[in-house]
Amino acid sequence: MNNTKTLPRIVFFGTPEFARYCLAYLVEKGFEIAAVVTAPDRKAGRGKKMTSSPVKTYSIEKGIPVLQPENLKDNRFISDLKTLAPDLQVVVAFRMLPKLVWEIPALGTLNLHASLLPNYRGAAPINWAIIEGEKETGVTTFLINEQIDTGALLLQERIPLLETHNAQGLHDALLQIGAPLLAKTLINLSEGSLIPRPQHPQGNEKEAPKLTPENTKIDLNQPLNLMVSKIRGLDPNPGAWLSFKEGEETVRMKVFQAEAVY
Repeated sequence: MNNTKTLPRIVFFGTPEFARYCLAYLVEKGFEIAAVVTAPDRKAGRGKKMTSSPVKTYSIEKGIPVLQPENLKDNRFISDLKTLAPDLQVVVAFRMLPKLVWEIPALGTLNLHASLLPNYRGAAPINWAIIEGEKETGVTTFLINEQIDTGALLLQERIPLLETHNAQGLHDALLQIGAPLLAKTLINLSEGSLIPRPQHPQGNEKEAPKLTPENTKIDLNQPLNLMVSKIRGLDPNPGAWLSFKEGEETVRMKVFQAEAVY
């Protein structure tokens, strides 16, 4: 990247490892991160120890200010964001933002989404692309609006979805193209060389809803290839599962790897 360019001032919203990787990439490329917004610390693990998000842990190491609002409409939080005066806000794997948050920067708030929008809008695009047997997937940057994953498209990058990909493997592959695409989008937007284009759904797009016990259960009536795709798409987390009777008891079992044998 040409460091003679004036890079935009950014507030970064994100929580998990996917977001941490993207944040670290932007920092390494010289972007000015005014602050990060991440989930409040939560109790986790068997010991219920208070745990910080990967984004918070990284930000503290780098001396980046951290905001952890419980309520995104909190007046003090909104005031803090406005005081930071970002040129752009970036969202990677974070909850839905209210309008009074995403409308703060003059250049807008953009999101990096792990699918080729308008396909796989929703909370679990990586998992559902595998479950549905896609041969190709990718990442999209777009401007946030009032609805989930429906804003104007900015840039996309595609990769083949391999039969060897499980959810973790695809997650890692998308990181490798997502972080550079995010940086490119930020540069192009700040330079005014990128024209957002509306999404034009055709009505047959697939969704990526939140994973639940109901939609992660293996349907033994499905063809073998679909069962294998579901298992791959949910490996390692949360894991596909099935249940069976053993005597008087119902046994629930998680399945992480499978191969269709005809």
